[in-house]
Amino acid sequence: MIIIGELINGTRKAVKQAIADKNAEFIVDLAVKQAEAGADFIDCNPGTTGEAEVADMEWLVKLVQGATDKPIAFDSPNPLALRRAFEVYEGKQTPMINSVTLEAERIENTLPVIVESGANCVALALGDDGMPCMAGQREATARKLIDLLLEKGLPQERIYLDPVIAPLGTDNSAGLQVVQAIQAIKAEYPQVHITAGMSNISYGLPVRKLLNRVFMTVCMAAGLDSAICDPLNLDLMAEITAAEAILGRDEWCMNYIQAYRAGKLGE
Repeated sequence: MIIIGELINGTRKAVKQAIADKNAEFIVDLAVKQAEAGADFIDCNPGTTGEAEVADMEWLVKLVQGATDKPIAFDSPNPLALRRAFEVYEGKQTPMINSVTLEAERIENTLPVIVESGANCVALALGDDGMPCMAGQREATARKLIDLLLEKGLPQERIYLDPVIAPLGTDNSAGLQVVQAIQAIKAEYPQVHITAGMSNISYGLPVRKLLNRVFMTVCMAAGLDSAICDPLNLDLMAEITAAEAILGRDEWCMNYIQAYRAGKLGE
Protein backbone atom coordinates (compact mmCIF):
# COMPACT_ATOMS: atom_id res chain seq x y z
CA MET A 1 0.00 0.00 0.00
CA ILE A 2 1.42 3.37 -1.03
CA ILE A 3 0.73 5.89 1.73
CA ILE A 4 0.62 9.60 0.96
CA GLY A 5 0.96 11.33 4.33
CA GLU A 6 -1.66 14.08 4.45
CA LEU A 7 -0.80 16.03 7.61
CA ILE A 8 1.25 18.94 6.25
CA ASN A 9 -1.79 20.75 4.93
CA GLY A 10 -2.42 24.45 5.46
CA THR A 11 -6.17 23.91 5.69
CA ARG A 12 -5.56 22.30 9.09
CA LYS A 13 -5.60 24.93 11.83
CA ALA A 14 -2.32 24.01 13.54
CA VAL A 15 -0.44 23.69 10.25
CA LYS A 16 -1.87 26.96 8.97
CA GLN A 17 -0.53 28.69 12.08
CA ALA A 18 2.85 26.99 11.77
CA ILE A 19 3.18 28.18 8.17
CA ALA A 20 2.16 31.72 9.12
CA ASP A 21 4.68 31.74 12.00
CA LYS A 22 7.33 29.94 9.94
CA ASN A 23 7.54 27.37 12.72
CA ALA A 24 10.08 25.06 11.10
CA GLU A 25 10.27 22.73 14.11
CA PHE A 26 6.55 21.93 13.88
CA ILE A 27 6.70 21.10 10.16
CA VAL A 28 9.89 19.04 10.46
CA ASP A 29 8.38 17.05 13.34
CA LEU A 30 5.28 16.24 11.26
CA ALA A 31 7.39 15.17 8.29
CA VAL A 32 9.64 12.90 10.36
CA LYS A 33 6.79 11.29 12.28
CA GLN A 34 4.89 10.51 9.07
CA ALA A 35 7.97 9.04 7.42
CA GLU A 36 8.70 6.87 10.47
CA ALA A 37 5.06 5.73 10.59
CA GLY A 38 5.21 4.39 7.04
CA ALA A 39 4.39 7.24 4.65
CA ASP A 40 5.82 6.74 1.15
CA PHE A 41 5.16 10.34 0.08
CA ILE A 42 4.89 13.45 2.25
CA ASP A 43 2.17 15.77 0.99
CA CYS A 44 2.93 19.50 1.18
CA ASN A 45 -0.07 21.80 0.83
CA PRO A 46 0.55 25.44 1.82
CA GLY A 47 -3.17 26.23 1.80
CA THR A 48 -2.41 29.84 0.89
CA THR A 49 -2.84 31.82 -2.35
CA GLY A 50 -0.93 33.89 -4.87
CA GLU A 51 2.69 34.84 -4.21
CA ALA A 52 2.38 33.68 -0.61
CA GLU A 53 1.61 30.16 -1.81
CA VAL A 54 4.69 30.13 -4.02
CA ALA A 55 6.94 31.22 -1.17
CA ASP A 56 5.25 28.91 1.34
CA MET A 57 5.59 25.93 -0.98
CA GLU A 58 9.31 26.60 -1.35
CA TRP A 59 9.67 26.86 2.43
CA LEU A 60 7.80 23.60 3.03
CA VAL A 61 9.69 21.64 0.37
CA LYS A 62 13.07 22.76 1.67
CA LEU A 63 12.13 21.82 5.24
CA VAL A 64 10.64 18.43 4.42
CA GLN A 65 13.40 17.28 2.08
CA GLY A 66 15.94 18.29 4.70
CA ALA A 67 14.18 16.20 7.32
CA THR A 68 13.43 12.98 5.40
CA ASP A 69 14.42 11.21 2.19
CA LYS A 70 10.79 10.45 1.31
CA PRO A 71 9.57 11.97 -1.99
CA ILE A 72 7.20 14.90 -1.69
CA ALA A 73 3.71 15.35 -3.11
CA PHE A 74 3.40 18.98 -4.20
CA ASP A 75 -0.23 19.77 -3.39
CA SER A 76 -1.44 22.96 -5.06
CA PRO A 77 -3.62 24.14 -7.97
CA ASN A 78 -1.16 27.00 -8.53
CA PRO A 79 1.24 26.19 -11.42
CA LEU A 80 3.74 28.80 -10.17
CA ALA A 81 3.88 27.10 -6.78
CA LEU A 82 4.36 23.72 -8.48
CA ARG A 83 7.19 25.04 -10.66
CA ARG A 84 8.89 26.61 -7.64
CA ALA A 85 8.63 23.28 -5.83
CA PHE A 86 10.48 21.54 -8.66
CA GLU A 87 13.12 24.27 -8.74
CA VAL A 88 14.08 23.65 -5.10
CA TYR A 89 13.38 19.90 -4.89
CA GLU A 90 16.60 17.92 -4.47
CA GLY A 91 15.21 14.51 -3.59
CA LYS A 92 16.48 11.44 -5.42
CA GLN A 93 13.03 9.89 -5.76
CA THR A 94 10.42 11.08 -8.24
CA PRO A 95 7.98 13.49 -6.56
CA MET A 96 4.24 13.75 -7.10
CA ILE A 97 1.83 16.47 -8.17
CA ASN A 98 -1.47 16.53 -6.30
CA SER A 99 -3.55 16.99 -8.39
CA VAL A 100 -4.92 17.30 -11.92
CA THR A 101 -8.55 17.00 -13.00
CA LEU A 102 -10.40 17.05 -16.30
CA GLU A 103 -11.56 20.60 -15.58
CA ALA A 104 -10.47 22.98 -18.34
CA GLU A 105 -8.58 25.33 -16.03
CA ARG A 106 -6.62 22.52 -14.35
CA ILE A 107 -5.78 20.95 -17.72
CA GLU A 108 -4.47 24.29 -18.95
CA ASN A 109 -2.48 25.14 -15.82
CA THR A 110 -1.37 21.87 -14.23
CA LEU A 111 -1.04 19.38 -17.08
CA PRO A 112 1.97 21.15 -18.68
CA VAL A 113 3.87 20.99 -15.38
CA ILE A 114 3.16 17.27 -15.09
CA VAL A 115 4.27 16.59 -18.65
CA GLU A 116 7.45 18.67 -18.37
CA SER A 117 8.48 17.20 -15.02
CA GLY A 118 7.59 13.55 -15.59
CA ALA A 119 6.33 13.45 -12.00
CA ASN A 120 3.84 11.05 -10.53
CA CYS A 121 0.41 12.64 -10.41
CA VAL A 122 -2.86 12.28 -8.57
CA ALA A 123 -5.61 12.43 -11.19
CA LEU A 124 -9.09 13.13 -9.84
CA ALA A 125 -12.04 11.78 -11.80
CA LEU A 126 -13.60 15.22 -11.81
CA GLY A 127 -14.66 17.32 -14.78
CA ASP A 128 -16.37 20.62 -15.46
CA ASP A 129 -19.71 18.94 -14.72
CA GLY A 130 -18.76 18.73 -11.04
CA MET A 131 -18.85 15.99 -8.43
CA PRO A 132 -19.77 12.59 -9.91
CA CYS A 133 -23.18 11.58 -8.59
CA MET A 134 -24.39 8.89 -11.01
CA ALA A 135 -23.28 5.31 -11.52
CA GLY A 136 -20.71 5.13 -14.32
CA GLN A 137 -19.85 8.86 -14.22
CA ARG A 138 -16.56 8.28 -12.38
CA GLU A 139 -15.45 5.62 -14.85
CA ALA A 140 -16.26 7.80 -17.86
CA THR A 141 -14.36 10.80 -16.49
CA ALA A 142 -11.46 8.64 -15.33
CA ARG A 143 -11.04 7.07 -18.79
CA LYS A 144 -10.91 10.48 -20.47
CA LEU A 145 -8.37 11.80 -17.98
CA ILE A 146 -6.16 8.70 -18.01
CA ASP A 147 -6.21 8.55 -21.81
CA LEU A 148 -5.20 12.22 -21.97
CA LEU A 149 -2.28 11.64 -19.59
CA LEU A 150 -1.17 8.56 -21.55
CA GLU A 151 -1.41 10.53 -24.80
CA LYS A 152 0.90 13.16 -23.28
CA GLY A 153 3.50 10.48 -22.52
CA LEU A 154 2.87 9.71 -18.87
CA PRO A 155 3.15 5.95 -18.21
CA GLN A 156 0.33 4.19 -16.35
CA GLU A 157 2.45 3.54 -13.28
CA ARG A 158 2.94 7.31 -12.73
CA ILE A 159 -0.81 7.90 -12.58
CA TYR A 160 -2.66 7.73 -9.24
CA LEU A 161 -6.35 7.84 -10.13
CA ASP A 162 -8.61 9.21 -7.41
CA PRO A 163 -12.22 8.11 -8.08
CA VAL A 164 -13.54 11.01 -5.93
CA ILE A 165 -15.40 9.90 -2.81
CA ALA A 166 -18.76 11.45 -1.98
CA PRO A 167 -20.37 11.33 1.49
CA LEU A 168 -22.37 8.21 2.26
CA GLY A 169 -24.76 10.33 4.32
CA THR A 170 -26.03 12.12 1.22
CA ASP A 171 -26.22 9.06 -1.04
CA ASN A 172 -26.28 5.53 0.34
CA SER A 173 -24.93 4.22 -2.98
CA ALA A 174 -21.83 6.48 -2.88
CA GLY A 175 -19.53 3.81 -1.45
CA LEU A 176 -20.70 1.12 -3.84
CA GLN A 177 -20.25 3.46 -6.83
CA VAL A 178 -16.64 4.07 -5.83
CA VAL A 179 -15.96 0.34 -5.40
CA GLN A 180 -17.43 -0.40 -8.83
CA ALA A 181 -15.39 2.43 -10.39
CA ILE A 182 -12.16 1.09 -8.86
CA GLN A 183 -12.84 -2.40 -10.24
CA ALA A 184 -13.60 -1.06 -13.72
CA ILE A 185 -10.56 1.22 -13.88
CA LYS A 186 -8.15 -1.47 -12.66
CA ALA A 187 -9.54 -3.93 -15.21
CA GLU A 188 -8.94 -1.49 -18.06
CA TYR A 189 -5.71 0.13 -16.82
CA PRO A 190 -3.98 -2.49 -14.65
CA GLN A 191 -0.81 -0.48 -14.02
CA VAL A 192 -2.61 2.70 -12.95
CA HIS A 193 -2.57 3.17 -9.19
CA ILE A 194 -5.82 3.89 -7.37
CA THR A 195 -5.64 6.35 -4.48
CA ALA A 196 -8.12 8.39 -2.48
CA GLY A 197 -8.69 10.48 0.60
CA MET A 198 -10.96 8.08 2.45
CA SER A 199 -12.52 10.36 5.06
CA ASN A 200 -15.10 11.98 2.75
CA ILE A 201 -17.16 8.78 2.88
CA SER A 202 -18.07 9.37 6.54
CA TYR A 203 -18.74 13.11 6.45
CA GLY A 204 -21.70 14.02 8.65
CA LEU A 205 -22.02 10.56 10.20
CA PRO A 206 -21.10 9.35 13.73
CA VAL A 207 -18.03 7.23 14.54
CA ARG A 208 -16.35 8.41 11.35
CA LYS A 209 -13.08 6.56 11.91
CA LEU A 210 -14.88 3.21 11.91
CA LEU A 211 -16.53 3.92 8.55
CA ASN A 212 -13.23 5.16 7.12
CA ARG A 213 -11.37 2.01 8.15
CA VAL A 214 -14.01 -0.39 6.85
CA PHE A 215 -14.34 1.52 3.59
CA MET A 216 -10.56 1.43 3.15
CA THR A 217 -10.56 -2.36 3.44
CA VAL A 218 -13.46 -2.78 1.00
CA CYS A 219 -11.73 -0.50 -1.53
CA MET A 220 -8.45 -2.40 -1.14
CA ALA A 221 -10.27 -5.60 -2.07
CA ALA A 222 -11.54 -3.82 -5.19
CA GLY A 223 -8.05 -2.66 -6.23
CA LEU A 224 -7.12 0.40 -4.17
CA ASP A 225 -3.34 0.33 -3.70
CA SER A 226 -2.68 3.80 -2.32
CA ALA A 227 -4.29 6.20 0.14
CA ILE A 228 -4.02 9.85 1.08
CA CYS A 229 -4.33 9.47 4.84
CA ASP A 230 -2.92 10.04 8.30
CA PRO A 231 -0.10 7.53 8.84
CA LEU A 232 -0.08 8.43 12.54
CA ASN A 233 -3.51 6.81 12.92
CA LEU A 234 -2.37 3.50 14.38
CA ASP A 235 -5.74 1.76 14.00
CA LEU A 236 -5.94 2.71 10.32
CA MET A 237 -2.38 1.59 9.59
CA ALA A 238 -2.97 -1.70 11.43
CA GLU A 239 -6.12 -2.26 9.36
CA ILE A 240 -4.16 -1.67 6.14
CA THR A 241 -1.43 -4.09 7.23
CA ALA A 242 -3.98 -6.80 8.06
CA ALA A 243 -5.92 -6.25 4.82
CA GLU A 244 -2.76 -6.55 2.71
CA ALA A 245 -1.99 -9.87 4.37
CA ILE A 246 -5.52 -11.18 3.76
CA LEU A 247 -5.51 -9.98 0.14
CA GLY A 248 -2.27 -11.81 -0.67
CA ARG A 249 -0.16 -8.67 -1.00
CA ASP A 250 2.18 -9.60 1.86
CA GLU A 251 4.38 -12.61 1.06
CA TRP A 252 4.49 -15.04 3.98
CA CYS A 253 2.72 -12.29 6.00
CA MET A 254 6.14 -10.86 6.79
CA ASN A 255 5.01 -7.23 6.97
CA TYR A 256 2.18 -8.25 9.26
CA ILE A 257 4.57 -10.19 11.54
CA GLN A 258 7.07 -7.32 11.60
CA ALA A 259 4.30 -4.85 12.48
CA TYR A 260 3.20 -7.15 15.31
CA ARG A 261 6.75 -7.40 16.65
CA ALA A 262 7.02 -3.62 16.53
CA GLY A 263 3.81 -3.28 18.55
CA LYS A 264 1.92 -1.63 15.70
CA LEU A 265 -1.09 -3.95 15.55
CA GLY A 266 -2.62 -3.37 18.97
CA GLU A 267 -4.34 -6.26 20.70
